[in-house]
Amino acid sequence: MLKPLMTRSAAHFRKNWKSYLTQLALLVAVFIAVQAWQTRNVPTGPAPDLAISVLQPDGTTVSTTLDQWRQAHPGQAVALHFWAEWCPICRAEENSVTRLAQDWPVLTVAMQSGPAAKVRQVQQQRQLPWQTAIDPQGQLTRAFGFQSVPAFVVLDEQGRLRSATAGYTSELGMRLRLWWVGLF
Repeated sequence: MLKPLMTRSAAHFRKNWKSYLTQLALLVAVFIAVQAWQTRNVPTGPAPDLAISVLQPDGTTVSTTLDQWRQAHPGQAVALHFWAEWCPICRAEENSVTRLAQDWPVLTVAMQSGPAAKVRQVQQQRQLPWQTAIDPQGQLTRAFGFQSVPAFVVLDEQGRLRSATAGYTSELGMRLRLWWVGLF
């Protein structure tokens, strides 16, 4: 019973493979178009060098600039992950970001999630050992051209914005973006 079904399925696929390939190409094109539209306001060139207040994993807060933070990781690409404590999609990415931060420099940006004390409380409750820039009004997020969270962008060794994405990004997608930017 199973063998005739598999034979018919294989014959159907061989007969219609061009149609399936066309549908796959269309799906990929739509995905790329949506990403391009969602990141249309992300500036090109050097990342904005703004003053930031960074919440450390130990709960302390450090004032710095984005460029100073990036320069603390010489010779490699770094990632910025924009999130909000109230965002369910951001919550789905938390474990991926945590694992990524074990291998790559990642600065998360808590957009419109309240003051440092509230963000610290959320990170402690969720066990998120991240360095997090506090962005209570969303000004830093808007400076990078993002209108929503989650968002992810890679800065190359020279501090140029590269490989931006908005919406859910898998851990593999984040790692591939960092790897790709590191190659070039």
